[in-house]
Amino acid sequence: MLVTNTKCLTVTEFVLTGLTDHPGLQVPLFLVFLIIYLTTMVGNLALIFLIWKDPHLHTPMYLLLGSLAFADACSSSSVTPRMLMDFLSRNHMISLVECITQFYIFASSANTECFLLVVMAYDRYVAICNPLLYPVVMSNIFCIQLLSVSYIIGFLHPMMHVSLLCRLTFCKSNVIHYFYCEILQLFKISCTDPRVNMLLIFIFSVFIQFFTFMTIIISYSYVLFAILKKKSEKGRSKAFSTCSAHLLSVSLFYGTLFFMYVRPGSGPAENQDKMYSVFYTIIIPLLNPFIYSLRNKEVIGALRRIIYINE
Repeated sequence: MLVTNTKCLTVTEFVLTGLTDHPGLQVPLFLVFLIIYLTTMVGNLALIFLIWKDPHLHTPMYLLLGSLAFADACSSSSVTPRMLMDFLSRNHMISLVECITQFYIFASSANTECFLLVVMAYDRYVAICNPLLYPVVMSNIFCIQLLSVSYIIGFLHPMMHVSLLCRLTFCKSNVIHYFYCEILQLFKISCTDPRVNMLLIFIFSVFIQFFTFMTIIISYSYVLFAILKKKSEKGRSKAFSTCSAHLLSVSLFYGTLFFMYVRPGSGPAENQDKMYSVFYTIIIPLLNPFIYSLRNKEVIGALRRIIYINE
């Protein structure tokens, strides 16, 4: 929809083109992403339920893991349901308010996840490098405080970008060549000069990603040296198993975010952005509960106890 303005025609609704405009791929892609989304939600919500239900998992490590699962569920739910609707619908219109809301929910979840991964790295650092002090340093109260800070920063930071987004007007086109309201795509169709917005996106993305990523790397460097010093083969194996899952999740998450928001996209590289976006909005939330759970004896044990109780 276009609203008449004294200067130009201002867009109040956008058209999302989706992943592809090929008619023959719409139904197959709908089925694929429906299965992925249902698996994502079952995996993350089941993990949250297990941690809440089993007293053995009422520890800082699993409280953090449950919070990460919640952030993943929010991240996936901000994008996938709308994309599924567009696969089967001819009406791909989305209002400006819905567009900004979708961006805010996703950005808040992604920002929160950055800081949650830092807290998880710190938790493993204390648990492995200072095991005797762990119950004192990582108390449940302190863990909840760290979680609160992560969520507060995660939800406050995107508000700055949303407020700056509201200063833009859109009159060049109302077509977003993407499957969700990604902020860089909105800049492309803005009539207002978005250079200030883009500069702040770049600066804050570099700062947050660099700060959180380096904190994680430093924490796990200390952890790795502590693991190598352990005399017990069983202790080394357990510590390495836990940390390797965390590092795999961190690598997947930060790798795709870096390519999207730190690397300036241009030319043929822009065609890869949809794939990067699919990976961090849909695939990573799918993988995380399985990365953290499949080799985790405590989670598997909790699942078995729940099953035996219900039999």
